[in-house]
Amino acid sequence: MILRARQFQFTFPRPAMLMGIVNVTPDSFSDGGQFLEPNEAVDRALKLEEEGAEIIDIGGESTRPNAPLVSESEEIRRILPVLEGLAGRLKVAISVDTQKPGVARAALAAGACIINDIAANRTAREMWEVVAEARAGYVAMHMQGNPQTMQINPTYANVVQEVGAFFADRLARLVETGISLDQIILDVGIGFGKKLEHNLALLSGLDDFARFQRPLLLGASRKSFIGTLLGAGPEARLPAAMACACAAVQAGVQIVRTHDVAATGQAMRMMEAILKYRQ
Repeated sequence: MILRARQFQFTFPRPAMLMGIVNVTPDSFSDGGQFLEPNEAVDRALKLEEEGAEIIDIGGESTRPNAPLVSESEEIRRILPVLEGLAGRLKVAISVDTQKPGVARAALAAGACIINDIAANRTAREMWEVVAEARAGYVAMHMQGNPQTMQINPTYANVVQEVGAFFADRLARLVETGISLDQIILDVGIGFGKKLEHNLALLSGLDDFARFQRPLLLGASRKSFIGTLLGAGPEARLPAAMACACAAVQAGVQIVRTHDVAATGQAMRMMEAILKYRQ
């Protein structure tokens, strides 16, 4: 299985990849405001690369539940200086976490090679056309509703089956729009339109999505379902998030998105070493 994202190519099977998070926002649930200044965000990205991240995911709009909407121009204003500051310095792939085609276009022009799209449940084609034209990688994430509505009583008859059906539909739509299968990454969308039991069911059923023969991304880092289960605040959720990362590796997930690259990477490498000896 191959993943192509502009100048980057990754061939699987291989050790699971780490996607390090850099939120250039004042209001993200965990690290909002910490890296709002471009120089701080650039330094953070370089630090995450040093810790082992193979993808740096830069976001200019919070996607936590009920987060206020950010205009396209403001989102571009936040991320563009960071992308420009990383030009020629960062050797790993840059992803931009956005649901706006205009932001994606500007980010790709500034050197990004992956678009991480929480709104892959859309029906409009513009974002997909931008990705197809740039031959960029594309993360298609499952979400029920949008950040303003997604946690208003989300319901599923069988969340694993329904997310699987969504993936099948999206793959067909994306290919029809001109995106090659080898550009696509799938994300079950932990915390996006899911209650605690839905998140746990998806974590326990990750191996079901191997049938799509596309890299699977898991983002559970510091998310609120951990707090719901364990009563821990965002800064105290690392051990539980590492457990989710290890479960993901065991299930064959290829990319883990995290705020805590060094610690999560160590846990993943240990899990991979153990799995080599499984009979």
